[in-house]
Amino acid sequence: MKKDSAAAMGKKVKSPAAPPEVVPDSAYLEAVTQKRIALFEAIQARQALERLSIAGDPIRITLVLDGQVKEGKRWISTPMDVAKVVSSRREAASFLIARVNGALWDMARPLEGDCELELFGFDTKDGRDTFWHSSAHILGEALERAYGCKLCIGPCVTRGEGFYYDAYYGDVTLNEAHFGRIQAQARKAVDEKQPFERIKVSRDEAFKMFAENQFKVEIINELPDDLAITVYRCGDLVDLCRGPHIPNTSFVKAFVCTNASSSYWRGKAERESLQRVYGVSFPDSKRLKEYSDIMEEAQKRDHRKLGQRQELFIFNPVSPGCCFFLPHGARILNKLKTFMQQEYWDRGYEEVVTPNVYNMSLWETSGHAANYRENMFVFEVDGQEVGLKPMNCPGHCEIFRHRTRSYRELPLRMADFGVLHRNEASGALTGLTRVRRFVQDDAHIFCRESQVKDEVEGVLKFIDDVYKIFGFEYELELSTRPENYLGDVETWNRAEHQLKEALKASGKPWKVNEGDGAFYGPKIDIGVFDALRRKFQCATLQLDFQLPINFKLTYAPEEQGKLERPVMIHRAILGSFERMVAILLEHYGGKWPLWLSPRQAIVCPTAPKPESGYNKEAILEYAKEVRGKIHKAGFYVDVDMTDETFKKKVALAQAAQYNYILAVGPAEVNSGEVTIRVRDKKDQALSTVSVDDAIRRFREEVAAFQ
Repeated sequence: MKKDSAAAMGKKVKSPAAPPEVVPDSAYLEAVTQKRIALFEAIQARQALERLSIAGDPIRITLVLDGQVKEGKRWISTPMDVAKVVSSRREAASFLIARVNGALWDMARPLEGDCELELFGFDTKDGRDTFWHSSAHILGEALERAYGCKLCIGPCVTRGEGFYYDAYYGDVTLNEAHFGRIQAQARKAVDEKQPFERIKVSRDEAFKMFAENQFKVEIINELPDDLAITVYRCGDLVDLCRGPHIPNTSFVKAFVCTNASSSYWRGKAERESLQRVYGVSFPDSKRLKEYSDIMEEAQKRDHRKLGQRQELFIFNPVSPGCCFFLPHGARILNKLKTFMQQEYWDRGYEEVVTPNVYNMSLWETSGHAANYRENMFVFEVDGQEVGLKPMNCPGHCEIFRHRTRSYRELPLRMADFGVLHRNEASGALTGLTRVRRFVQDDAHIFCRESQVKDEVEGVLKFIDDVYKIFGFEYELELSTRPENYLGDVETWNRAEHQLKEALKASGKPWKVNEGDGAFYGPKIDIGVFDALRRKFQCATLQLDFQLPINFKLTYAPEEQGKLERPVMIHRAILGSFERMVAILLEHYGGKWPLWLSPRQAIVCPTAPKPESGYNKEAILEYAKEVRGKIHKAGFYVDVDMTDETFKKKVALAQAAQYNYILAVGPAEVNSGEVTIRVRDKKDQALSTVSVDDAIRRFREEVAAFQ
């Protein structure tokens, strides 16, 4: 966390320099604010009157949790009313958001008819995301009041650790020194217990309300004509937003700004330069303290710092967003790749190698040219437009259809370690976690519809086996048919049923994320938790009905003279190797297990005493012999040939995270042995063993993925 965040936790930190004075145009700000509030209140009053004529009919409200049915009144009863009936006063006050017939719903928003109702608190994903989205509005209100900026967008962050708000400030640059002023303004909004109020507006009303903000106008212009436009108000802030939100601002008991950075509108460098302020909030100060402690530990484990310290990788402006893996980093990459190749061999995958550059006609067939072009590197070769591949699936489709396929070949599991390129915005590049050039453990399974369940079960087992080795916990979510789905409902229903059956067979807990599937098929989202309980998306498992249609993929079934269409399963276990290296580096805190370690052992010669009969050169020569034997056995081993004291050599080896320190001196030279020290064991009893026994020990640990 940043300094102001630490100060909010009561920790002593050096006060930042006072920020440059920023004086907002108060007259303009007040005029715009009052205009929006007046429009909001007029529309709100009109809609309240309109509801009077249709409100009051009895409705049935079914609680999804236990099947209870409660009576309510149409356009009058709210989820909060129901919560107060079915829960204790304290529990009812903890509910932040509802789900009504599968759609997220404000707790104070009237129910419109018979419905199924779910209630969520902060300890659920929906509750937490809504809490942080509402906190972004509190942040937006604070920024607008303090600096008179033009607000752009303010979502909760995708990794589930808070929120941010992008805004346009002209020439003003925000930093930590501004956080005190922002937080004071946010506390004022919280203390006022401002309710989050919602209205629907027409496109013309939205344009009129936000005419002074070109960013909001641009968003409105891009909204589909048939989409209902909603606006929310809390205090002086009136904001374009689809919602939903928590009942009021007083639910946010702890609020801090955590970072400030520059960004670009729409993520494009040629557009307006914005300032992004990040924050995090909680319903009580205890959770903020816990979060603060985790973030302090996360800073120590930051893969960018550890990667530099361990000389694993570098970045260079000659190739922005593309990593240079140094020898020790390449060792980790190669270990991961070899590990996955062995798993592929054991699980019946076939590895293929595909081109890096394709004619754009391929991407037009796949649909990426229409939907993904701005994220691709596109250029001209021999008068034709080509693109670096951002994904492997179209190439795998070409391999599948290069000849007639038989049902006997299915399932066909095709794996690829090809290099991928995606034109990420420069402001989005972050160490190894967001890069432009990367490699995935990418695979696609072509199968019959009747084979989907078994194949998905196999992938889920694959994920579980791999994540156990890394010490990851994870959660599973089934994302179902979205509104913009392609294909027929019956096919979707069958596919979703097979995914549900596979999830049940996995024996792991899972939940449904209604309507969040890809347009081309349902998917299973896998969220991974590291040692600090931070969540990452690494593995993916998606069914695809559309690409086989686009590429006219077919196979010959048992019945001759007929062709059938295969189902395609996209899957990755590690995801991007670059990102996985970052996650593992932070997960292990730089202490790599032996099987992945780029520094598995180091031989440290001791200084011989005169009476031993050995000189320093003889001990060093033996150390080199030991190193040579262990190296030949396939392990990464070095020799400390410096003139440091033995105690200093051990300290340096431990700091460099060598798993084993092998001491050799006159006694070891005489016996042909080594004395073993283990990296993470304090006050350990040292063991002296033969070099062959040491190698045997290493092999056993590596075989057990230790």
